[in-house]
Amino acid sequence: MQELDQTVTIGATVPTGFEHTAAEEVLEKLEATARVSKNRGRIYFDITTDKLLKVHQLKSLDNLFVVVKEYDDYQFKPTKEEMQIDWQELANKLPWTNALEVWKLNNSIKKKKGRRKRTNPTKSDQCGNVDAKSTDTVPSDPEELCEDLEALEVKGNQRDVSSQPENYSETEKHSEIQDQESGVTPLKFRVTCNRAGDKHCFASNDAARDFGGAVQEFFQWKADMTKFDVEVLLNIHNNEVVVGIALTVESLHRRNITHFGPTTLRSTLAYGMLRLCKPQVSDVIVDPMCGTGAIPLEGVMEWQNSFFLAGDNNGTAVSRSRSNIKHILKRTHGGSFSGLPLDIVQWDLCNLPMRSSSVDIIITDMPFGKRMGSKKKNWELYPLCLREMARVCKPGTGKAVLLTQDKKCFLKALSQMEGLWWKLHTVWVNVGGLHAGVFVLKRTAVVFGTTPEDVMEPHTATGSQKESMKDGSL
Repeated sequence: MQELDQTVTIGATVPTGFEHTAAEEVLEKLEATARVSKNRGRIYFDITTDKLLKVHQLKSLDNLFVVVKEYDDYQFKPTKEEMQIDWQELANKLPWTNALEVWKLNNSIKKKKGRRKRTNPTKSDQCGNVDAKSTDTVPSDPEELCEDLEALEVKGNQRDVSSQPENYSETEKHSEIQDQESGVTPLKFRVTCNRAGDKHCFASNDAARDFGGAVQEFFQWKADMTKFDVEVLLNIHNNEVVVGIALTVESLHRRNITHFGPTTLRSTLAYGMLRLCKPQVSDVIVDPMCGTGAIPLEGVMEWQNSFFLAGDNNGTAVSRSRSNIKHILKRTHGGSFSGLPLDIVQWDLCNLPMRSSSVDIIITDMPFGKRMGSKKKNWELYPLCLREMARVCKPGTGKAVLLTQDKKCFLKALSQMEGLWWKLHTVWVNVGGLHAGVFVLKRTAVVFGTTPEDVMEPHTATGSQKESMKDGSL
C-alpha cells in the first residue's frame, strides 16, 4: 500500500461554533494540526492516507471531503461570461489524480463494511439501523478497523491505482469499487457549490452548472443530480476557493441514532458540548432532558470511565432513548445491558430523584420554545430548572453545559440564580438555522438552601409548570 501512503488534505464540516473543539480532537487523535477556515463550520488538516479510517472515527466531524486544490486569494473575473470560461479552464488544470485515489480507497472501505453488514443481518438492521443503510461510516470496533486496514493493504497491492494522469479517467470508468456490470460504464457525478460573499458576479447554481459542464467534458462522466457516484464540491467564501471530492454521502452525525424525535440533537453537536465539560474518571454526568438520548450516548461511547444518568418527563422520548441504547449495545456489546455506564429513567425535572450535591456535570439541550413547549412557558420553566440543577450539583466543583436558543429568557433566569451559578463562557452555535448559545456554567460554593435564590421549594412545580410537563414541553 506504499503508493497510497501519501499526504493529502482532508476537509470537514463541523457544527458551527465548534471549529476549535473539532481541531482539538484532530490534534489529540490524529496528531495533525487542523486549520480553521474563514468560512465558519469547516476545518482542514493534512494526514497520510493510512489514517483515513481513523478520520471516520472522529466524533466532531459531520461530512468529509478530500481537497483537490485550495486557493486563498482567487481572482474572480468581473462578468458571468468570463467566469464561465474561467471555470472551464480551472477544471482542466486541477490536480485530480491524488484526490480520486483517496476517493477510491474511501469507497473500498465503505464496500467492505457493507458486505459485512449484509452477511450478518440483525433485527436492529431491519428496524432502521442507520449504519446499515449508510455506507459512509466505518466500524467503531478497533479490531474491525484493523481488519479493514489489513484487507485494504492486500487489495492495494493487487489492484491498480493508476498513477498516470493520462489514463486515470479510463481506470475510473472500469472501477471495481462500483457495483456496476463489467464494461465501459461512465461514472455518474454532480457538482455542489456552496458560496458565501457579496462580491461575486455569479450565483451558486451558475458556478455549479458551468464548472460541472467543464468537469463532465474533462472526464467524460455522466451528470446525475441524485444517483451519483462522485460528488465534486466547489466551496467559495469571498476570495477563498476550495475544490474537493466528497468522502461521505450521509453525515456522520447520524452514527448512534436510529430512533429520532422532533428535536433530536446532532451527535456531533452533543459531542462538542461534552468536550466543553472535560469529563473526568468517576464523574456522575446527568442529562435531565435527554430527548432521544444523543448526549448520553455520545458520552458513554467516549468517556466510559464516567457514569451517565439520563431522563425525560416524556414517556415517548424515554422509549426512543432506550431503543437507541439497545441499538448501540447490540452493535458494540453483543446485546449485554451491562456494557454501558448509563441508566435512563422517566422523571419529573422539578423533583429529580437524586440526593443534593451528588452530580458532577449537568449537560442538556433545553427547550427552545419552538418545536417543543413555548417561550411563554420558558419564563417559568428556566428558573425552576436552574434551581433544581443547582440542588443536585456539587457546590464549588459542579458544572453545567446548557444549550438554548431562547437566550433572553435564559439570561434572565440565570441572573435570578446568580448566587448558585456563575457563567464561565458561551459558545454560539447554529442549530437547524437557529442562532443558539451553549452556556458553560460553574456551581458556586454556596450550599443549596442558604441563599435567597432557593427560597422557593425546588421540589414543587407551579400549576402552569406541571401543565407544561404534561404536554411534553421539556
